[in-house]
Amino acid sequence: MTHQFRTTTPVRSYTGEQKKDYHQYKEQLASDFNHRCGYTDCQDHWFGGQRTFQIDHLQPWSKYPNRKNDYSNLVYCCSYVNRAKSDDDNPNYLDPCDNDYNNHFFRDKDGCIHGKTEQGMFMAKQMCLSLRRYAIMWNLEQLEIRIDRIRQVLKQKPELNPILSELLSMHYDYVKSLRLHQ
Repeated sequence: MTHQFRTTTPVRSYTGEQKKDYHQYKEQLASDFNHRCGYTDCQDHWFGGQRTFQIDHLQPWSKYPNRKNDYSNLVYCCSYVNRAKSDDDNPNYLDPCDNDYNNHFFRDKDGCIHGKTEQGMFMAKQMCLSLRRYAIMWNLEQLEIRIDRIRQVLKQKPELNPILSELLSMHYDYVKSLRLHQ
């Protein structure tokens, strides 16, 4: 069983004048990328929020200095993939806003990220997208989505409370097991 990579493709919406420092775009990028890493789709709160997320230059500014503050060249991302990509300008890196990542990546039954296409496999390897941390974050998010759905149903059917209790217990046990294996 596989799962789609993401449900919402980020869209860059800034249309104002180019800023003098790309860091000034961070709040707008966070919003445009739905507070998720453009490359892993993990929510920024798992990494400490917007404060700790970084801005990648799809075309590295060390090699393309004229694109340093170009909003269309910026990707909101976690520090892990930003460091893994570094100043690599290989054309196999796909812009998360211009490409449907569901065509290039999938998540396996455990939530691990894998490439489907040549570009997807290249990025997964170069950026270490198959790291367990991304699967863990995805699984926790999936559990939270299910818990929220059940809470909505419970408003109409309180007799289902034992199911929610069981799910919350599973969530707790999963988080606890993660702490034991650090």
